[in-house]
Amino acid sequence: MTTTARKRLLLVGGGHAHVEVLRAFGQRPLPGLEIVLVEPQARMIYSGMLPGWIAGHYRRTEIEIDLIGLARYAGARWIRAAAAGLDADAARLTLDGGRTLAYDRLSLNSGAPPRPPAAAPHAIAVKPTGPLLAAVDALAHETRAAPVAIVGGGAGGVELALALAHRCRNRPAPPRLALFTRSPALLTDHPQPVRRYLIRALAAAGVAVHTGQTVVDTPPGALVTADGRRIAAERVIWAAGAEAPAWLAGSGLRRDDDGFVQVAATLRSSSHETVFAGGDLASTPAGAPRAGVTAVRQGRVLAANLRRSVQGRRLRRFDPPRHALALISTGDRRAVASRGLPIAPAGYWLWRIKDRIDRRFVARYNGLVESRGGPE
Repeated sequence: MTTTARKRLLLVGGGHAHVEVLRAFGQRPLPGLEIVLVEPQARMIYSGMLPGWIAGHYRRTEIEIDLIGLARYAGARWIRAAAAGLDADAARLTLDGGRTLAYDRLSLNSGAPPRPPAAAPHAIAVKPTGPLLAAVDALAHETRAAPVAIVGGGAGGVELALALAHRCRNRPAPPRLALFTRSPALLTDHPQPVRRYLIRALAAAGVAVHTGQTVVDTPPGALVTADGRRIAAERVIWAAGAEAPAWLAGSGLRRDDDGFVQVAATLRSSSHETVFAGGDLASTPAGAPRAGVTAVRQGRVLAANLRRSVQGRRLRRFDPPRHALALISTGDRRAVASRGLPIAPAGYWLWRIKDRIDRRFVARYNGLVESRGGPE
């Protein structure tokens, strides 16, 4: 086994790619390497199962990965904090409490959650998930037909709207759900048959769809669109697109026009050889979509390349599939398959496949924690 002088690897964020990095180093430790996980949450909610929890199909414990236990499995130290600044030239990370950490290798997988505009202070972003989970619980116990708006016309917004509709379907007065997107159509990244299927599902669930509408403000009890319309909305859930965190702006890293970290096909920064990135923060040459499934696929390559970088070995490439399979749930234990084809297979059987895949992913990591006796 190759040994190395004492080095420090900082993992910023307990995202979908980093759980695989922790698993890989737990299975094959690298002598002389100190691993530090910087993450404010003790548990990661797996995004692929979040709509299922909202719909009422899973308990919360079934969709969570124990990050503390996984860090312990990997021999990593956990620091409960979030990144607040980075000087990539000096190889120093600043935490939200003001503390700074030096590193030899840095990997970023802390996500790029949707950020409502400053004029929309009452909107609930889908990440971090705490406020969203609380809002869903409250909605499930509402006794009035309150108007609720979801902003975001991608697969995430559509899944969320359908899951909420299913969760509240048996209430005497279910919420009046409306979906808003600034795009002229929903699901523009998916084939037309998939779009048609999901639009029909939204109509059947009673979700009103407003396309070509940019939400610019969320005063109490309403939302306001760019054309001046004021629409009743007691809750506004923001699921519109990823946004690069502000602390990257002064990092010195090369970034794309939207502020995301530019990486090579190896997931290494195109400007700093000691920095890697995966998931939503990474802007890849192949233009991989910002989705949980992308980060999951990147995990093994990221783990291998962090090890290889420390050892001074040649790095591997991450080559995403040209048409990745996406299984989009419709809230009612059905799903539709989207893979760039002129067809839209759908039904209960696809949801069962998705359920099996998702449960296997969570068990892959929580099973390691249980084998080591769980968190202290």
